Amino acid sequence: MNINKLKIAEAHFLQSYPDGFADAGLEKVGKRHRVDKMTIFAKKVLAKKEFDKPNALLENMVKLVSRSSMVSLFEKPKFRDMVNDLNSDDRVRLVASYKKLFHGNQKKGLTEVVEFLAERKMAKWSLVTIGLVYYRPQKEVFVKPTTAKNIVQKLELDLDYKPRPSWEFYDGYRKAILEMKSLVSPSLAPNNAALTGFLMMTL
Repeated sequence: MNINKLKIAEAHFLQSYPDGFADAGLEKVGKRHRVDKMTIFAKKVLAKKEFDKPNALLENMVKLVSRSSMVSLFEKPKFRDMVNDLNSDDRVRLVASYKKLFHGNQKKGLTEVVEFLAERKMAKWSLVTIGLVYYRPQKEVFVKPTTAKNIVQKLELDLDYKPRPSWEFYDGYRKAILEMKSLVSPSLAPNNAALTGFLMMTL
């Protein structure tokens, strides 16, 4: 990781916004993304006990994706339609994979969710990681393809980005983001989505 470039980006950002994401100049950005509100919703609907009700769980995943400001408008209806078209066996299978992703063997869960979505040409980084970053905003990361590619390239991370989501990239990217978080002002990282937002704006 090129720490020097990270510190230069931090200096530029704080020059424009001295209070980081608490700065008045970024108030509109905060209101648009409503991460706190989305996290409250995610923690409620993705709690472990909710996975015993596959239909309700998937309905809430659709709501989460639909309400997110970070998922593209193009992907939201496609995800909703895919979920609506699933038969009961597929619903049970997908929810079992999501349960591993959120509450079990995360590597296995992510791999299974990607395989399931890939069968329907829906294996997108945003759809795989959006629930994670809302559910655990300080521990998980949202992988936005253009931002992730930029961060890997500009900060010289030893990671190989590919359009199809994989555990290897997710785990490596998350470790890198958490390391960056420890190196910059806390005002730039009220949550991990904000930290990647700062990097998107400055790199």
